Amino acid sequence: MPDIPTLETARLRLRGYRLSDFEDYARMWSEPEVVRFIGGVPFTREASWTRFLRHIGLWHYLGFGFFALEDKATGALVGECGFHDLRRSIDPSIEGTMECGWGLVGARQGQGLAAEAMRAAIGWADLHGKGEKLTAIIDPGNSASQRVAQKLGFVRVAEGVYMGKPIILFERPRGAA
Repeated sequence: MPDIPTLETARLRLRGYRLSDFEDYARMWSEPEVVRFIGGVPFTREASWTRFLRHIGLWHYLGFGFFALEDKATGALVGECGFHDLRRSIDPSIEGTMECGWGLVGARQGQGLAAEAMRAAIGWADLHGKGEKLTAIIDPGNSASQRVAQKLGFVRVAEGVYMGKPIILFERPRGAA
């Protein structure tokens, strides 16, 4: 098993996934408000399982990945955030970067948790990550995630198309204050 760090913020514990998280994870990815800007179609249980397992593989092979977001007050799984390199076919290419992503259960969106969690994750990446920059691709209609990216120091650098849908590419130098 890869060594996945545990990070803490005022309200959240960022940790590796546990097998016992899967039911809550699958429920999260079946929520229309969670997938609205991530493909637009709720994930099947099977698709959620594949995504869930991918997180362990990322840590094992790349040394980084996604964190489960646990509410410190209740212990509930409220989302995920972290990094991946999915070898996406995008121009300009982001392959080889630590691509950032975040998602929260519908009931916890709009409370500042994405920025809080990603600040902790980026702090870890600045010290332990790989490559010169962090990237994020965001749907043009997702103004909330665009605001989160900008709060975290990301700058809009390009527009493109991924899987037939428009995207905006954001970048941030790794190690930027």
